[in-house]
Amino acid sequence: MCRLEICNLSGYKIYPSRGRTFISADSKTYRFLSSKTESLFHQNKKARLLAWTPIYRRLQRKGVSEEVAKKRTRRNVKFNRAVVGASLEAINARRNEKSDVRTAARAEAVAKAKEQRKGEAAKRKAARANAPEAGKFSKQQARGSANKVSRSGR
Repeated sequence: MCRLEICNLSGYKIYPSRGRTFISADSKTYRFLSSKTESLFHQNKKARLLAWTPIYRRLQRKGVSEEVAKKRTRRNVKFNRAVVGASLEAINARRNEKSDVRTAARAEAVAKAKEQRKGEAAKRKAARANAPEAGKFSKQQARGSANKVSRSGR
């Protein structure tokens, strides 16, 4: 039974009587497939950046043929529901009505709101006219500050 080593840079198998061995100063043993991988190791090249290494291919998902099957996506099922203020029939009726009908209804609602605002303004005016006038004060006077005395002469 022969023992296979693994290349420290590329990750390929090293068969018996092949490859090179490097022992560093701290007595760690590095095995390389060829002088090319040894040279790249001494140049501090990263295996995951070298396009021909299996590590690079694994990281970049190259040549993975089994995972070709398309992932199934879940589709959201949409359905309409009644809202608190309106039933489903009312919502569908509003959605299906023509645009000119919608614009007419909007104009009518605006006119109604204007009339209501005018009525409220008239009520406020009448209430202000009927209220007894209690003397006009500035905000400072109402708070109780002393009146400013105008300078007289030099």
